[in-house]
Amino acid sequence: MAKAKHLTQAQVGKLYGFRSGLEEKIAAQLQENGIDPKFETIKLPFVEHKNRTYTPDFPVCKSLIIETKGRFLTADRMKMLEVKRQYPSLEFRFIFSNSNAKISKVSQTTYGKWCEKNGFKYADKKIPQEWIEEIKELNK
Repeated sequence: MAKAKHLTQAQVGKLYGFRSGLEEKIAAQLQENGIDPKFETIKLPFVEHKNRTYTPDFPVCKSLIIETKGRFLTADRMKMLEVKRQYPSLEFRFIFSNSNAKISKVSQTTYGKWCEKNGFKYADKKIPQEWIEEIKELNK
């Protein structure tokens, strides 16, 4: 019998398509709670000056998508506003590495404050337990 090869975290990430440790942690948290992570399994076409496609991180049920963000660039914020506008039946929530990070060096607005202003729920580093319970209920 061949000896099992030990994979590094980077190799595991590449194997499953994760590009960040935060994505890996959120997938693990979903799995630990009996929720299939379904990482990047859907594509949402949208129009923003031209036809584009948004691939959400974790479409955890028909109406709820969890997006993980370390950096939350201007282009990301603009895309999310447009996708939210074009898909009103979907709710997009963010898990940030740090929601207190400023959107730019010259702004006092944080990622979290931006979410509050634009009607997005958010959390830091992990999915809040109340979201987990909500996802389980929605997936029944």
